[in-house]
Amino acid sequence: MSELWNWIEAVFVDQFSLWILLGFVAQFLFMMRFIIQWLASERAGRSVVPVAFWFFSVAGGFLLFVYALHRQDPVFILGQGLGLFIYARNLWLIFNEHKASMEKTE
Repeated sequence: MSELWNWIEAVFVDQFSLWILLGFVAQFLFMMRFIIQWLASERAGRSVVPVAFWFFSVAGGFLLFVYALHRQDPVFILGQGLGLFIYARNLWLIFNEHKASMEKTE
């Protein structure tokens, strides 16, 4: 049991830095997108993806990308980099759809 506590201390205490804190904040933002999507779906009674999902995706994904760059993790860098493109593209499509619908009502 003491080996487990030594490992926990080495991983969660000894390594703690502002970069680790940034990683936790980033992961929290990234996780919040699923909470928001789940709550919106529960309210609607069907699966929906609210716009806030994409904003949390961009915020969390960007911070995770910065964290991955710092860690120099190529798998993490490529995964988050591609994700950022997809999240931004979805926001762009939503923005264009909203803009087009506003033009129709004028």
